[in-house]
Amino acid sequence: MKWDNQLINHLQWSNAIINREGKEIVAQEIAAMAKDGDVIGAGSGSTVYLTLFALAERIRKESLHIEVIPASAEISMTCMQLGIPQTTLWNKRPDWVFDGADEVDPEKSLIKGRGGAMFKEKLLIKSSSKSFIIIDDTKLVDHLGSHFPIPVEVFPGALTFVESEMQRLGASDVKLRLAGGKDGPVLTENGNFIFDTRFSYVDPSLEQNLKAITGVIESGLFIGYDVEIVVAK
Repeated sequence: MKWDNQLINHLQWSNAIINREGKEIVAQEIAAMAKDGDVIGAGSGSTVYLTLFALAERIRKESLHIEVIPASAEISMTCMQLGIPQTTLWNKRPDWVFDGADEVDPEKSLIKGRGGAMFKEKLLIKSSSKSFIIIDDTKLVDHLGSHFPIPVEVFPGALTFVESEMQRLGASDVKLRLAGGKDGPVLTENGNFIFDTRFSYVDPSLEQNLKAITGVIESGLFIGYDVEIVVAK
């Protein structure tokens, strides 16, 4: 029996894409890096979404053979929609990864996680020898936390304990992220909750200190990772 994929075939990006023209140019540049046989990790965000269209065009025109490891259900469904083959980290490791970010500081440290997929995104970057972070210049900041809070993925049963431990670490604000299209909290790709947290100062050790809290699955801090920043003009 063949499934009717009409629902997936008609999926579109959920929000308006800011600076779409610039992001589409960068999407073409990233897609041009793909070589026959590549396994590519795909993070989340609008530029990742647009890059998949550029990759699909190369597959169609050049009979390019690639596989994508997606970080989120939305990106996985877009791959299905576009006919891009997928695989998993159980089967293969990515040759390279492309992803977005919410903030990037001068040391190339990042805040990520507005899409709720920071655990899988971090796993992809850790599993790859080369990672490209695609942003526009509004994401460049002097220090992390300038515009966005730090997302922290939390096991639901540990909610109050994690909150008190983050306050002990110096968090000035801890808020449970609430959903826009459903009642109650946002759920991550792993079915957990997200705290959006603010610290007056993001110390280089903060990423590990947050991860050490029992009940914290992952944080949106990416400090000291070997990534290449690609800026869409």
